[in-house]
Amino acid sequence: MAATPKKSLGQHWLTDRLVLAEIADTAKLDASDTVLEIGPGLGTLTSELLRRANRVVAVEIDASLAAKLPGQFPGKDLEVINGDFMDYDLGKLPKNYVVVANVPYYITSRITQRLLTAANRPKRIVMLIQKEVAERMAAPSGEMSLLSLSAQLFAKVSLGQTVSAEYFTPPPKVDSQVVVLDLFAERPYDQATEREFFRLAKAGFSARRKKLRSSLAGGLGLSKDDTERLLLGSGIDPNLRAEALSVEQWQALFANFRGQN
Repeated sequence: MAATPKKSLGQHWLTDRLVLAEIADTAKLDASDTVLEIGPGLGTLTSELLRRANRVVAVEIDASLAAKLPGQFPGKDLEVINGDFMDYDLGKLPKNYVVVANVPYYITSRITQRLLTAANRPKRIVMLIQKEVAERMAAPSGEMSLLSLSAQLFAKVSLGQTVSAEYFTPPPKVDSQVVVLDLFAERPYDQATEREFFRLAKAGFSARRKKLRSSLAGGLGLSKDDTERLLLGSGIDPNLRAEALSVEQWQALFANFRGQN
């Protein structure tokens, strides 16, 4: 008898073989890859990953599901960890591992942030997430958010297939979409400097309807005159809103901001 999805864990089973195969194909795996799967559930995506990759490490918080998984794939190099992904030591994985996951909507941002900023980062992340969130991650300049800036600072972000809610059991209230993050070989800043960068970015996005002149002044505790000089010195119109800036403009603003502090 199939396990019943637990609402408390945000579980929605995806069992369509064609959809699962396309997700696995999107990861561009080869026999040398180690895959980290977050929340394998019934093992339907795990099966497709094991067809393509050398090794799969699956982290499953549900103890009953974690106990059943190994027996479903005899002879395969599958390691199942029963625990919370947020507590899992990514340092145990080889360099340039690949992440593939159908993740619960409520924890998408936390999972993404942890992977992008980890000491041992993956080379690629392929996640099936809420369609609206996937679109926000890949948003262009003019439609940026703190989420899209956070993703695009560390990776090239692209969108994959859309998966209708009807393919899931139980169906979620919204459709899902695959988002692919190909991480840049070098991280842009060290961890301490990253915190400074996001302090600036959070200030900019703190009042979405306000112009940068006002939102940065309020968020950083600067005068509007000082903020205007900072923006102009970075080649940025003070009348723009945070959503209008590209990743490169945020980096130029940050470089100028650091230079003055």
